[in-house]
Amino acid sequence: MIVKKQLAVPDGTPVTAESKFSELGADSLDTVEIVMGLEEEFNITVDETSAQDIATVQDAADLIEKLVTEKTA
Repeated sequence: MIVKKQLAVPDGTPVTAESKFSELGADSLDTVEIVMGLEEEFNITVDETSAQDIATVQDAADLIEKLVTEKTA
């Protein structure tokens, strides 16, 4: 949902785990804004190195899961 909103993906356009941000029209600034939106939504902090490794929706989901788990441990 955050990705669709940030990139203004038209309704009906599928966004799957395998969707690459670049294929959805994201440039580097969009990717930074997506990461910021995820940080705010999930109350996490994504370091710059990890943020640069995010290429797909699944990459983002995996990182969120890892950071949330670490935070609650």
